[in-house]
Amino acid sequence: MNTDGLPVQCPGVPEGWMTLGQAERDAAYNNTAAVANVADLHAARAKASEIARAAPGARLDRRYGPAPRAVIDLFPASNPSAPCLVFIHGGYWQMNSKDSFACLGDGLRAHGWSAALPGYTLAPDTSLRGIVAEIHAALNFLAIEGPREGIAGPLIVAGWSAGGHLAALALRHPAVVAGLSISGIHELAPLRDTYLNKQLKLTDEEIDELSPLRLPIIKKPFLIAYGTDELPALRLNAVAFHAARRETGAPGFLIAVPGLNHFTILETLQDQYGVLTNALLDLLR
Repeated sequence: MNTDGLPVQCPGVPEGWMTLGQAERDAAYNNTAAVANVADLHAARAKASEIARAAPGARLDRRYGPAPRAVIDLFPASNPSAPCLVFIHGGYWQMNSKDSFACLGDGLRAHGWSAALPGYTLAPDTSLRGIVAEIHAALNFLAIEGPREGIAGPLIVAGWSAGGHLAALALRHPAVVAGLSISGIHELAPLRDTYLNKQLKLTDEEIDELSPLRLPIIKKPFLIAYGTDELPALRLNAVAFHAARRETGAPGFLIAVPGLNHFTILETLQDQYGVLTNALLDLLR
């Protein structure tokens, strides 16, 4: 171990991390500052999600746990046995809400899939370990209660940014058959050295036990995607995690989407003809 607690040659840690100043470390993970029109992108997604949540048949805010945000939105397909996309929102585990990401199910719902979007408690109101436990509880709810709600097909978990990290960990759940991480964080250690840790308060144990790059590989199909215009640290997280999985023979592909950034890449899942929509359809064919 080095003096920052990072394993030597740790995959997913930006090169020269220990030589960077605080401002450089903060900028390495500040996706919002790196994209000029991020407010417009958020607003467009929120508007599309408002329409999705108002669609006939939507079952909103089904409670899966005791915490105020431990609720899940369900969008059952006409065929209860259809695959279900379980989409986990991002925001570095401390921002955003499932409500403004409902449109991320639109692309696959156009192909007859169901969708489910779990909410979760944000930091600092709970720890990262607590957030992971809530996602597990949401998957338990879908496995047990889903058939009564019209969702009885296989669960495919996907997530973006922090949600990509949670999706990678959720692959361990027995009800999940496959997954997708979009611009996910797969090594947590550098985040402790950034502005993000003010709310997260990451512990050594959480970094060791909740970094997908440090854990045994789950050999279920798993796609890892990023936009080529992402910050280098996010691209590195995707490439490193895919390499780790490939070394074990775990199934799945690395998808680099040209010209898209941390936010515009979401459009390729929202679109019924998008790259990530098609990738998930192909994954189950």
